[in-house]
Amino acid sequence: MSTKLIAPSVLAADFGNLQRDLEMINNSEADWFHIDIMDGVFVPNISYGMPVLEAINRHAKKTIDVHLMIVDPDRYIKEFAALGADILSVHYEACTHLHRTLQAIKAEGMKAGVAINPHTSVDLLEDVIGDIDLVCMMSVNPGFGGQSFIENTFKKVKKLKQIIERNNASTLIEVDGGVTDKNAARLIEAGADVLVAGSFVFKAEDPTQTIKNLKALVNS
Repeated sequence: MSTKLIAPSVLAADFGNLQRDLEMINNSEADWFHIDIMDGVFVPNISYGMPVLEAINRHAKKTIDVHLMIVDPDRYIKEFAALGADILSVHYEACTHLHRTLQAIKAEGMKAGVAINPHTSVDLLEDVIGDIDLVCMMSVNPGFGGQSFIENTFKKVKKLKQIIERNNASTLIEVDGGVTDKNAARLIEAGADVLVAGSFVFKAEDPTQTIKNLKALVNS
């Protein structure tokens, strides 16, 4: 894809002023809403669940990109479709029958994504890359916002891009964790299509301008 996308992570928003922050994303140059669902089992943290996603869906005017950091995600595929998810990413490490899970997500009319932890090799995706719409590559250990970016991610993005091209797939590469204006351009250069930015956006003095600057940086 030619235009590179920015997906602010709602996990970093001010939950006391959630509607305000959702409207900020709507009115900004951001492309997607990135929603992290954590269960406290697959990752050592609990984020938010169905009622909050339902509330987000009421206000969001852009693509809703849901990242499930939960065990047994198959149980909830239909529910997340009903709650307005446009893209649903499940963790490779949480799916015993990944191909079946991807087909189930697509059957509900959503784009199917696969998220991988920093220790997981991209080579494991080769056999199903043609069935994956989006790979969400974790560039921090999943479970908490505000972590430092893992440098090995650049190498993994390049390798994944080669796998996608070798298989003539149209899979997008999304990088999630520790993304800032210091590493964004290198990630795009390595082959990333979508950058998730949480703390960098929401802790900025002017989040709207920060999104605008990041968007310009990755599309220059």
